[in-house]
Amino acid sequence: MADLVDNSIAANAREVRIDVDWKGPVSSIRVIDDGDGMDDAALEEGMRLGARDPRADRAARDFGRFGLGLKTASFSQARRLTVASRRKDASIICLRWDLDLIGREPGADWPLFEGPTPGSEHLLEPLERMGHGTVVLWETLDRIVTDGFTANDMIELTGRVEAHLAMTFHRFIDGPQAEFRLLLGPDKVIKPWDPFLVGHPSKAWESTDYHIRHTTGVTAQCHVLPHRDKLRPDEQERAAGLGGWTQQEGFYVYRNRRLMLAGGWLGLSDGGKPWPRDEAHRLARIRLDIPNTADAEWKINVLKSTASPPVLLRPQLRWLASDTREIARRVFAHRGHVTPASGARANALPETWQVRRSAQGTSYRIARDHDLVASILDRAGPLKADILALLRLIEETVPVQRIWLDTAEDKETPRTGFVGAPEAEIRDVLSSLFEAFVKYGGRNPDEARERLRRTPPFDRYLDIVNALERKASV
Repeated sequence: MADLVDNSIAANAREVRIDVDWKGPVSSIRVIDDGDGMDDAALEEGMRLGARDPRADRAARDFGRFGLGLKTASFSQARRLTVASRRKDASIICLRWDLDLIGREPGADWPLFEGPTPGSEHLLEPLERMGHGTVVLWETLDRIVTDGFTANDMIELTGRVEAHLAMTFHRFIDGPQAEFRLLLGPDKVIKPWDPFLVGHPSKAWESTDYHIRHTTGVTAQCHVLPHRDKLRPDEQERAAGLGGWTQQEGFYVYRNRRLMLAGGWLGLSDGGKPWPRDEAHRLARIRLDIPNTADAEWKINVLKSTASPPVLLRPQLRWLASDTREIARRVFAHRGHVTPASGARANALPETWQVRRSAQGTSYRIARDHDLVASILDRAGPLKADILALLRLIEETVPVQRIWLDTAEDKETPRTGFVGAPEAEIRDVLSSLFEAFVKYGGRNPDEARERLRRTPPFDRYLDIVNALERKASV
């Protein structure tokens, strides 16, 4: 269906409408556009298989390369293809392929018929009321209406078509300056699906446009989407996209602003296996624009569904993707709270947990130099040995496997950072830290509050931090 819309755009259509007519085995689908239309020669050329040289120069709005889109798209879904068209101030012309009639006409193995199939004339009537345009009609939908296929299946399929077109052409149908309207049926306007949530106030990160070196006309922009906690339920569902969060992560490759590839990491890696799509990087999406002159260089296939970046460009793309993935991983791990790459901020508390990596594996240790921990140990007296033993017990019994399994099953990291905790509980922890700074650490109250304001996750609770005062002495 997207291939047919491509043709409508190339014909300067301002409105493209897709009609699905459910009638069981005799169901049909048609695409109606108000583009420039075709004359006899153009229509006959368009109905020929392999009608163009893929090496030939093309107009900027031309999305085809092999001259196969109309035919391959149609015959992958239906056995009968009818195309009717008219130019301004001209008569309607109509040609038809019917796979069921191949070999039955004397002297023609692949006969091309004029006019619609008898009984299907009414399906082309919209063109009679238009000054110019084209109707593409699919009948005998043998690849769609198979045994057991019901009206509910067609409704579900139509919904997937709508979602796919909303994603594929979102840059054409978005905003008040949209290039054309895309409709499903006579009244339903297909709304664009923006993979990058441009303009969302909670978006974690968005880069400037990068111009890729050693090539012409290739640009990239990196995006890290808001964490789920910062989206309304309806926003979460919509942002997940047609394939879900993990399937939609990665590069979005556009040719002339038409989306060809949605998600995936283009086989890039850090020197080992190609990066997989995983939960940790689900918020990372990168817009990559290439011109239609780069098809051969990028190995664009006939279906416009795969792309492979040239070797010369891969280091730049790997660098952009690595940076974006790292930011997305931190946003995911900290539930929407962006932290510096170093994990610390100037004048902030040290991280409570320290990650240690060695040849024997990764371990997690509670920071003994953390202000509150150090203060307690200094004041522990005869209990110090027991407290150190308790810390080691906690470190050695962190339920890593359970956390990993829960994260995989829930598709989300466990809630940390006092998310959902009562305010009184947060205040109690902050008060203990504040006392450790002031009473036992020798800092003045203003300095202590400033340090807490710079320390995740307390930098999310500034009202509580600002209200901290020394406890009255007993």
